[in-house]
Amino acid sequence: MINVLFVCLGNICRSPMAEALFRDLVVKENLTDKITVDSAATSSWHIGSPPHKGTLTILKKYNISAKGLVGRQLTKDDFEKFDYIIGMDKSNVRNIQEITGRADHPKILRLLDIVELNQDVPDPYYTGDFEETYQLVSQGCKSLLEKIRNEHNIR
Repeated sequence: MINVLFVCLGNICRSPMAEALFRDLVVKENLTDKITVDSAATSSWHIGSPPHKGTLTILKKYNISAKGLVGRQLTKDDFEKFDYIIGMDKSNVRNIQEITGRADHPKILRLLDIVELNQDVPDPYYTGDFEETYQLVSQGCKSLLEKIRNEHNIR
């Protein structure tokens, strides 16, 4: 089983959006027996909270289930459990490295680096642009799935 974790600051906007999108891709590709997905925050602000209403609205717009999405905080143990730990921006990646105690480990990636876009996924909590975030996260999730398929020879 390949375990994927998406991480952002609060686990209410970007990372639950990525979790839902990626899970939807995994289901549509009939890979639920091979890939699991979760999300977490680097902060403790929204533990136990549902996603932001903007995230829920955009997921509903694209008919993607938000079932089971609940805010939680990243732990040091997550490093051992997950094969891919995907931060939404450079700050998230630095925080992931600090929390897990693993600097520059290849399993810790910034989402849009997979797409070869040298940019962060903007936080719609501050920008208000959930559509832009959705489009970038969608692009990143598709590229991540292709990366996993190639690295693990999954067809």
